Amino acid sequence: MEDIYEWKGLNGQLATFKKEVGDVEKITFIGSPGVCTPFAEFMAYAVRDKQTHFIPLLNIDDCHQFELKSYAMVLNDEVSNPKDSDVVVLLGGLAMPKYDVDTDELNALIDDILKEDGRIIGVCYMDMFCKAGWPEKVNFDKIIDGTLIGVVKE
Repeated sequence: MEDIYEWKGLNGQLATFKKEVGDVEKITFIGSPGVCTPFAEFMAYAVRDKQTHFIPLLNIDDCHQFELKSYAMVLNDEVSNPKDSDVVVLLGGLAMPKYDVDTDELNALIDDILKEDGRIIGVCYMDMFCKAGWPEKVNFDKIIDGTLIGVVKE
């Protein structure tokens, strides 16, 4: 995969995500529980006019839909149906070695929930998907990758 354009900051990430998702109706995020969930909430807020779902790891039976509340974007309590998603968003936590996600099983899950003409977008930091060799194993349409550099001041 080659770089096509750059973005900066959190607002840049959200604007890029919204642009890359485009004019679709249904988006399903797949990520590690806990670590990826707040990032999915963050991005779901940016596209709050769309139907958004979250699957922890590969557990489709624990899929929940995001709901906009006055205080935040949250996952509701009811199990939801991610099938016929226009976009599947894979979050970088999936590629962390501690989760040992089988990419063949992941691809089968994607095939089960993604519309025929749907797209796969990866969202990660620190080049996680490329470091894990996933572009050779998952048919990403795009990967939105960010680098976090911080400083502590006193």
